[in-house]
Amino acid sequence: MSRRLTRLILFYLILTGLWQGLYSLRLWPEYIFPSPVGVLKTLVAGFEDKTFIIGILISMKRILIGYGLSIVVGLGIGLLIGRVKLLDETFGSLVLGLQALPSICWLPLALLWFGLSESAILLVVILGSLFSIIIGADTGVKNVPPIYIRAARTMGAKGLQLYTKVIIPAALPSIISGFKQGWSFAWRSLMAAELLYVSLGLGHLLMMGRELNDMNQVIAVMIVIIVIGVVVDRLIFAKVENKVRERWGLA
Repeated sequence: MSRRLTRLILFYLILTGLWQGLYSLRLWPEYIFPSPVGVLKTLVAGFEDKTFIIGILISMKRILIGYGLSIVVGLGIGLLIGRVKLLDETFGSLVLGLQALPSICWLPLALLWFGLSESAILLVVILGSLFSIIIGADTGVKNVPPIYIRAARTMGAKGLQLYTKVIIPAALPSIISGFKQGWSFAWRSLMAAELLYVSLGLGHLLMMGRELNDMNQVIAVMIVIIVIGVVVDRLIFAKVENKVRERWGLA
């Protein structure tokens, strides 16, 4: 076992011990501050009866569709803004403004446009992550050293080839950072939308726990949400970032 993994396990054991210690003091009733054992039992029961599994699958389906669309649209727009001065001076300022808008603010608009439907949730997810991806791509393009582009043009690169061979590879670190931030915003947007719109998913399970005063379920679902976020970051974004660092000699 690596030293890093040992430290991580020790940290969470200490954290769980502190949690159990606070619970043992009985400062709050159990329906407000549950024990680690109670939360663990709820986690096990949720996976045994497949309630959590169904919620995870439905939420992951939504995030993959919404986030995937955000990447396609956001990357295209970001690359254009970074290279076209007119778009940068007009649409670029709008993107910066919309980025500051909390994603949950899009939910009333989505409900008015699409009603209580999957489309409304997907729109919130898309708009929650889209602008981070656009800004990441835009920033990456603007930070490409001009000498790279001049050298590529001297060697005959132009149009789409200039983007695929020079601009995108050079802008990749910023683009990946935009993807990573966009993922976190998309995940938060999805949970917020599922909390406010009654449908199957992790957010709905969280709301059910609140309505039933079942704090064990609330915390259990929160743990599942956190674990999914960490796993996606470590298994996908962290590996991609490491490969980019190695490619650029930063590792």
